[in-house]
Amino acid sequence: MAFISDMMRVLTRDSIRRAVLVCCVPALVFYLLALLILTQAGFTLVEILRDTAQTTGESSFLGFVSSFGAWLWVAAASVAAFRVVVEGRGATGAHRRLALLLAGFSFFLALDDFFMIHDRFLTEGILIPLYILFLYYLIRRFWPLIARVDGTAFLMAGGFLAMSVIVDAVQEILPISYGASQALEEGFKFLGGAGWLYFCTRVAAHRLVVAPVEEG
Repeated sequence: MAFISDMMRVLTRDSIRRAVLVCCVPALVFYLLALLILTQAGFTLVEILRDTAQTTGESSFLGFVSSFGAWLWVAAASVAAFRVVVEGRGATGAHRRLALLLAGFSFFLALDDFFMIHDRFLTEGILIPLYILFLYYLIRRFWPLIARVDGTAFLMAGGFLAMSVIVDAVQEILPISYGASQALEEGFKFLGGAGWLYFCTRVAAHRLVVAPVEEG
């Protein structure tokens, strides 16, 4: 009876309305639009809904490191967006703007990694300079805050990602096999993604005020 009473107290009209509008409706719209657009593009429902490993019959570990790397960008976007949401719409200040930019940039990096935008749609000669300009803007606009939060993490992530780009640019002249150069490039990229997630986490947690837990 106590459990039912707690459920009735939790399931208020406002909480249900908020959950439906903020979570369920956007998720349903995305799901239906994805099905509509991709079926119109010629894909079957089975091809859209099943995992790639199921469709192709290949191992689930095919491209494991690459897939895990994309999760790092998604996680970074999520933790940065969390800080934006926690502070609320009315909040202002450099910290919230930085978190918002980090969330958007990380989400785009996830899309780029997942859909291979830099390989199939836009060349690296376009995207990489844009990435560099964005990071330069962050440094120019937010460096005092970045340094106060964790400048080392920011520089570490940027350094590893820069090394990944450099190795990719010169891999054809490196005195090592293609597989070894790919391992080197992806290794720097993976470390950069991990460093970026760490930095975004530091930004999200910086001076975060946690409400006291109510004891029932």
